[in-house]
Amino acid sequence: MTAFIAALARALGYAARQGRVILVLGLVAGILLPGLAETMKAWLAEMVAALLFLAALRVGPRQAVGALGDLGGSVGLCMIFQVAMPVVAIVSFSLLGWYGPLATGLILMAAASPISGGPNLAILTGNDPAPALRQLVLGTALLPLTVIPVFWLVPTLGSPVEILGSAARLLLIIFASAAVAFLLRATVFRDPAPASIEALDGLSAILMAVLVVGLMSAVGPAISGNPAAFALNMAAAFAANFGLQIAAFLILKRRDPEDAVPLAIVAGNRNIALFLTALPTAITNPLLLFIGCYQVPMFLTPIMLNRLYRRR
Repeated sequence: MTAFIAALARALGYAARQGRVILVLGLVAGILLPGLAETMKAWLAEMVAALLFLAALRVGPRQAVGALGDLGGSVGLCMIFQVAMPVVAIVSFSLLGWYGPLATGLILMAAASPISGGPNLAILTGNDPAPALRQLVLGTALLPLTVIPVFWLVPTLGSPVEILGSAARLLLIIFASAAVAFLLRATVFRDPAPASIEALDGLSAILMAVLVVGLMSAVGPAISGNPAAFALNMAAAFAANFGLQIAAFLILKRRDPEDAVPLAIVAGNRNIALFLTALPTAITNPLLLFIGCYQVPMFLTPIMLNRLYRRR
């Protein structure tokens, strides 16, 4: 048994070192194997909870909560990310006269809370996942309030009350996963060795690759069925995701160089899929292609932005 555990730890350590390659394999599998993608889509909620658990277990309660002085800055960033950015997008699109599914998708992307895999992406770039985890918890907790001005400015999206249930469910998943992880850190996993941390990172990389397979279920059919729409949505997804990340990093690295990378990651990687369970299908169905394309820059972040994000 001891030999098996040692071999498993070595295998997970290797997976941690090859995490970027594993994510690319997940993206490719999601595009080329639509049947598998549809199957994995049914397990998205469970995989999200598992990723949150692994991230919280790696970080520990002290780092996750952070100093009390961090709270004001975290709330301010949440207001910028989830209120200011979507309002700017709404005003800009209105002045340009640009409406339609893609414009709606970009507005909802900006209004969403950070993705649950944000801390894991920070790990894959070699940075501290704790700031991303704090913004994830805070952004999700405040989402029912931050969506109010967005829904008020875009009445076709419906009432902000409709998002309360989805936000509450996601918040419950986050708190439950973190509570179990923090309990383990306080009891049987108090001072993990570097090899144990590396094994957790490898397990997170594998799970993220499996998760992305399910999130790509709408992309494969669009490539062959409507390549022009696919190309447009993919270009918009890359521009929005990487544009926000790079802009946030360049601004934040002067104010807080230690936390600039994880905060930039959550600035561009937003949980737009949350709105799928809260809005009418007449609104969400045309958004599925953009949501699928949005996964590509999301999970390519550790590869394509590695030169910008790597720790020195």
